[in-house]
This record gives sequence, C-alpha cells and structure tokens, in this order.
Amino acid sequence: MKSSLAKVCLKLVLMAMFIVPGLGSTEDSAITSDFTSALDKLATASMQEREAAVQHLALTKGPRTVVVLQALLDGHLYKIREGEKLVVAKPQGDSLSLNDAESGDDLGVKEPAELQKITLNNSLRVLLRKTLGRLQLNSSDTTTRIEAIKAMAKVPDEESLTLLHDRMAVEQETAVQDKIKIVFAFEQLDRTTKSDRIAAIELLKTHPTQDVVNRLNALVEKDADGNYLETDNDVRNKAKTALVAINSKISFYGGIETLFFGLSLGAVLVLSAIGLAITFGVMGVINMAHGELMMLGAYATYVLQQLMPQHLGAALLLSIPTAFVVSALVGIAIERGIIRFLYGRPLETLLATFGVSLVLQQTVRSIFSPLNRSVSAPEWMSGTWQVNDFLSLTWNRFYILIFCLLVFILLLQILKRTRLGLEVRAVAQNRNMAKAMGIPTAWVDAMTFGLGSGIAGVAGVALSQITNVGPNLGQAYIVDSFMVVVFGGVGNIWGTLLAGFSLGIANKLLEPTAGAVLAKILVLVFIILFIQKRPRGLFPQKGRAAEG
Repeated sequence: MKSSLAKVCLKLVLMAMFIVPGLGSTEDSAITSDFTSALDKLATASMQEREAAVQHLALTKGPRTVVVLQALLDGHLYKIREGEKLVVAKPQGDSLSLNDAESGDDLGVKEPAELQKITLNNSLRVLLRKTLGRLQLNSSDTTTRIEAIKAMAKVPDEESLTLLHDRMAVEQETAVQDKIKIVFAFEQLDRTTKSDRIAAIELLKTHPTQDVVNRLNALVEKDADGNYLETDNDVRNKAKTALVAINSKISFYGGIETLFFGLSLGAVLVLSAIGLAITFGVMGVINMAHGELMMLGAYATYVLQQLMPQHLGAALLLSIPTAFVVSALVGIAIERGIIRFLYGRPLETLLATFGVSLVLQQTVRSIFSPLNRSVSAPEWMSGTWQVNDFLSLTWNRFYILIFCLLVFILLLQILKRTRLGLEVRAVAQNRNMAKAMGIPTAWVDAMTFGLGSGIAGVAGVALSQITNVGPNLGQAYIVDSFMVVVFGGVGNIWGTLLAGFSLGIANKLLEPTAGAVLAKILVLVFIILFIQKRPRGLFPQKGRAAEG
C-alpha cells in the first residue's frame, strides 16, 4: 500500500513539473542566471579576478560554457566597448563577425576598434586548458576527449587524476585509454618507490609520444657539473633502454615520412614530365615552353579562384578541365604556327620554343603583373594527417599523389583504348608507314602536342597547391622534367612514372645530409653517369625519336 502511494505521489510531482509554469525550469533558470553572472564577471573583472570568473563559469556547466572558454583561450572573446556585452568574434576580411557569447545569436559585423579583447596571462591559460579538459572529458567525440586528456596532463592534480580514473573505468576507445595510461605513468614516475618508477618507464616505452620522450630524457640528463640529475642508476639505465627503443621507432616513422615526401615530389615530377614525354617521344620536339604551359594551368586555377572566392573546392575541381583546355589550345597553336615547320631539326625547335616561353612569360607579366599570386587550398586539402607525435602527412601532397596516379591511369586508357591513342602509337613507331596507311600524321602531331600541353596545364593546377603562382613557375621544373624523361626513356610513360618517383625519393633521401642544392647536383651527376651506360634510359622507346 505504501509503495503504491509513493508511486502515485511521484507521478503527481512529475506532472506538476510539466503542468505548473516555471516549476520544471527552476534548475535551468538557476544555471542561466549563474552563467550570465559569470560572463559579467569575466567582462568586467581585472586580470587577477579572471581566474575566479573562469572557475565560476566552469561550475555553471551552461550549454555554451565550453564555447566561451575555448574562445577565450583562442583569443576570440571580446567585449563591445559600448555596453560591455561579451561576444565571440572571428575575422571576416578586415572586420570581425560577432556572435553573442551567452546566446550564440548572430550580431553582425563590427570593426576591431569597436571591440576590446579579453586578455590572458600564462597562469590563466594553464587554468583554461585544465578546465576545458575537465569539461570535455566526457565528450562523445574521441578527438575531443584526447585533447581534453592532453590539457589535463600538463598540470595533473588530485581532482584531474580522479576524473581520469573514473573515465578509464568506462572508456571504450583504445587511443583514449592509452592517453590516460600515460598520464597515470607520469604521476607514477614522480613517486619515490623505485619499483613504481621502473614500472612507469616500462609502460611509457610502449606508448611513445613527444611528452614521453621529454620525460625520459629528463631522467638521463646531466647538470652543469656533469652529474646525472637522476641519482638512481637502475631508473636511469631503464630510461636509457626505453629511449633506445623509442628512438628506433622514431627513425622508422622518419623513414616513412621521407618516403612520403619523396613520393609526393615524384608525383609533381611525373605530372610535369609526362606531357613532355609524349611530345618528345612522338615528334622528337624539344619543347622549352613546356614549363610555361604548366604556368598557364596554374594561372587558370588562380583566375577561377578569384571568380569563386566562396567556393574554393569547386573552383579547384573546375580548374582541372579549364587548365587542360587552355594549355591544350595554346599548345596546338604553337604546333600549328611554329613547330610543324621545324620537324627533323630538334635544335631549332629548342630555340623556337625557348622564344615562345619568353613571349608567354611576358604576356602573363603584362596581364597579372610580375608579382607572385597566392592560391588558397580548399579546406579538405589543408592541414595535416597527424598519425602520431612523430609522423604527420600533409593533405595537399597526399591529394597530389593520388591526382598524379589518376592522371597517369587516364592517359594510359587514352593511349590504349582510343583511336587517337592508336594513331599516336603508330606514328611513334613508324611515321612513314603510318602515313602510307592513311593516318593523318599532321592531325596526330597537333593532337599529340595538344594532349601533352593539356597535361602540362593540369600539372600547373597541382603545382598551384604547393607553391606560389608566378611568371617563372615553369622554369623551376623544366630541367627536372627533361631529366625525368631522359632517365626513364624518351617517350615511355611507364619509364617516366618510375623515373619521376625514383628521382623524387632520391632527392628527399639525400637532402637531410647533403642539403637541397647538393642533392639536386648529386642526382644530376648520377643521371649523367647512368646515361653514359644506357643512353636510351631505363625503358628504351622504339620509334622515331629513338631511331634519330
């Protein structure tokens, strides 16, 4: 009977909370009131009082507490000089776009002079990181939880350790568990018991991060008099052994990073050389204007980005066919207007196309000025993929590598599965026989040169994402392009692919010890010696260029 009566009373109370105005929202009203009060203190308090204001704000646990504290830490929290309302402000051109700190409402745009930044000192930054860590520890997002643990680990206190212990009991993600274990191991490393410290080192050895390396290095360092800071020999030797194991992993990650940068450089070399390989292999033309065709593709990317400043990703994707068409048309014009009169005279084609390159450079200077132009990368190409503390891969180079392989596969399909590809291969193998069979060699020459020029334009799109766009952009890659073509085998696109990646990796392997300039010189010397033994490159091409 008593149990039934209690259930009825409970139901009545719950109903009253929803029916009686204000009864169910008492707690929410209190939170809102405390949050507003804390914001007011943050806006008006002195630097010494802001720590108490931050702690007060954290205790309210309002829906926008994390947003406001993160804005304060990032330097985006301001107050409007008139009225002293707190706002979250982010750059928008030369002005600042505002959102109400309390409600999140859009407040439009104001000039920086109308606002006053809420400033910080070092102790307040430490408090903010620790406070944000505590608030974000139970976030549903794994990355947010990891960042919260990193923030708490900088100044671990009893409260932080208790919160981490409670989180560890329910945490399912291995990456988050590892971060918590590292914090506990750091705390254990500060104890006086030797067994605890050695156990902590054993744990840290299996979870290598930069913080772990720093803590272990501190155990093996010496003071100004040459004495070890860590007096216990067993602990110090254990730390040395752990550092050896971790450093071997760091070297492994460094090798992966070097390989990645070598492949990404190789991708750029392949893109810049593959069009040259086609024209050189089929027509025997030394095209010194090839770099300027890449430059035109880069400027096409810049122009489209200026026309679509709010849609950088779409502008970049549209610039690929645009750059191909622009460079291909210019290439066809060069072939029809100059090169077709110079077949069989490679040195004269070299001089003529060098003159064309100067004309194209001056044309671009006249239109866009001699200054370099910056092309912004879309959001999905910006930043890095942080695999761990010792390995990070930049997204723009990763996408360029993928893009290079896609262009290569597409070119293979064109050469193998289209009529143009069949005629190109026929002319490359035996021009006179192809002409006798009714293949319009003049048309094939024009289309081949246009295809190679179009691919050069596409290479310019890729280059615009890793360097500034300017009139001299192509000059930096023309020599490397010829080296790749000669090393791989004139006219052989598979040889171009292998040579481009090989030279890119070789450059990046040599740079740490020899330096960037000497590395290029050593690669050039290697190619000269290699050509002495194999004058026709890695994969000799049978055809007109080879026979000449």
